[in-house]
Amino acid sequence: MDSCHANDFFAMDNTQAIVVKHTGSHYLLTVLPQWNLFPAVLRGRIRQKGSTSTNPVAVGDKVDFSLPEGRNLTDMLPDTENPAVIDGVIPRRNYVIRRSANLSRQSHIIAANIDMAFIIVTIDFPEVKLPFLDRILVTCEIYGIPATVVLNKTDLYGPEHRERVEAFHDIYRGAGYPVLDVSAATGAGVAELREACRDRVCLFSGVSGVGKSSLIKALDPSLEPRTGEISQSHLQGKHTTTFYEMYRLASGGYIIDTPGIRGFGLVDVGKDEIALYFPEMLKVSGNCRFAPCTHTHEPGCAVKAAVEDGAISYERYSSYLGMLEEEQKYR
Repeated sequence: MDSCHANDFFAMDNTQAIVVKHTGSHYLLTVLPQWNLFPAVLRGRIRQKGSTSTNPVAVGDKVDFSLPEGRNLTDMLPDTENPAVIDGVIPRRNYVIRRSANLSRQSHIIAANIDMAFIIVTIDFPEVKLPFLDRILVTCEIYGIPATVVLNKTDLYGPEHRERVEAFHDIYRGAGYPVLDVSAATGAGVAELREACRDRVCLFSGVSGVGKSSLIKALDPSLEPRTGEISQSHLQGKHTTTFYEMYRLASGGYIIDTPGIRGFGLVDVGKDEIALYFPEMLKVSGNCRFAPCTHTHEPGCAVKAAVEDGAISYERYSSYLGMLEEEQKYR
């Protein structure tokens, strides 16, 4: 975490805290750099604001709070029946947001004030869905969050997976994203991931079953995130992380773990803007004959030429076309 972000994150007084867990209508807060968690509820007026978000307060938010009369932070235990009250949310530096799964006009903030997003995927067990991954990456680009793709469960990939793994690397490294191969089971790549998390607030996100919770435990064995098995009938993950939660790593840094996400719809981005958030397309789009160019049908389009030449992967371009076509949520 660079110095200005670190100062923003830790600079708080006794009336400001960080949201570290969200469980329905209840929250856990702490005043960093201490890690003394205490419960809180939302003041009613925050709920009633005219936002389309289903959650006005997200994990990672810095909030103003007040304690019950006669209480102080030292006696605010996690199970107290007299919670603190969240009075307001400090303006966010950034956030990751998606269109809500069942409410097409509403959105859900996954996490706020993030230094790095690690998108966890698996080639198989469950199979990676590239359009889903690309929507998360586009969202990270929109809000200026550096993203790394983490390919987990590498211990399960035999010679029959080699071609697919190499192709996956080519697609995302070619697009400009770091790709880190790891195995929570064997520990391969875990030390590198742990170092990348040091002194940062990091989001771990992905579909159910990719091993986010197991990976967090591999990073810090003292932590106890819930883990689960893969559904053999559909080779998809069972939901194990029920709530959004921040963990403090013993090695330094914080991880925000999220429930497995089955759909990720884009929010607040126009069709004419989507191409700006594909780094490999943005790099060549200045050479298009026409401006603006949708990179779909126009003659002299440098993006289409790059796809034909293999400089831009067909898979990423296909994801882009899908985003243009879909105005409703993506499943």
